[in-house]
Amino acid sequence: MFNFWILLPLFVLSACGQSNKKTESTQKKSTMENVINKPENPYYSNTDTTKLNVSDADWKKVLSPDLYAVAREADTERAFTGTMWNSETKGTYYCATCGYKLFKSNQKFTSSCGWPSFFEQDNKESITFKSDNSYGMQRTEANCGRCDSHLGHLFDDGPAPTKKRYCMNAISLDFVPDSLSLNKSEGNLETITLGGGCYWCVEAVYENLKGVKSVISGFSGGAVANPSYEEVCTGSTGHAEVVQITYDKTVTNLNEIFQVFFTVHDPTTLNRQGADVGTQYRSVIFYSDEEQKKAAESIIQELNAKNVYPSKIVTLVEAFKKFYPAEDYHQNYYNDNKEQPYCKMVIQPKIEKFEKVFKDRLKK
Repeated sequence: MFNFWILLPLFVLSACGQSNKKTESTQKKSTMENVINKPENPYYSNTDTTKLNVSDADWKKVLSPDLYAVAREADTERAFTGTMWNSETKGTYYCATCGYKLFKSNQKFTSSCGWPSFFEQDNKESITFKSDNSYGMQRTEANCGRCDSHLGHLFDDGPAPTKKRYCMNAISLDFVPDSLSLNKSEGNLETITLGGGCYWCVEAVYENLKGVKSVISGFSGGAVANPSYEEVCTGSTGHAEVVQITYDKTVTNLNEIFQVFFTVHDPTTLNRQGADVGTQYRSVIFYSDEEQKKAAESIIQELNAKNVYPSKIVTLVEAFKKFYPAEDYHQNYYNDNKEQPYCKMVIQPKIEKFEKVFKDRLKK
């Protein structure tokens, strides 16, 4: 540990810039099978199929205003919101209100309507229907089979084999990529979400750390549902570029995860990493439970006490609420683009420095 803290300032890495190229959470965490953590919503579960009978007044206490308007007041979000409507990432879609499983990505198709569209529901219980005669139209309203929240509408203009189109509001859906739906029943896997500037660089480093099972680049900490990369780049959504890391606790641990985190970026610059300026590049740890919170606060206190950096650490420690995966183009970026000048000039030197400090902890 002594050598690590002495060497740390030598290996603090400036964040990478992003190009302007257009690219493509359950009850309070209690069981390892739950894949989304929403501690503010006690009714949310990815595993409990018991039907809910919750008053609108109680839902209003735990849902964001935008989600409440759609889920409980049958509002409709504007078309082409975010990227979910045309995303081809493989995974599972859940009710954003209660966590009930609704669709798999192989039941989805890209529709010109601008809303996420599916031709089939996950099972006959996942979605219920009723007549909707509002606005002088005759439509079929689609609601969550567990909490009866409004999801969207069902139409008869979809593709084979069902000829149906489940036209859903993106804000009504939570999405979990297949790479995050790991077998957590073993009890050895844990996930933490970290923002250290450019997610390309942070992702590339953690992919080399022994014990890490998956690293997904995305966005957290904002107020807009399903934001696109371009929206986040404006700094107006409130999101930070983050990586969501799933690791095996029997191989690595929070302490090592945080040691790497404070090595691969500068935690003393407020809303900035190198030439990248904006709240989307802020240094932040999103904790999912008290253990993660205490570990984060402890290592920050230790680093400040030892004056490892010339300035005090400004890393935020915030409760995790929601994670939105970035577009496919951003995932595994370094490994897919090693010959690009940006990867050679910016990311590769950071990986090499990381390997010097953690040479005994690298994947084969």
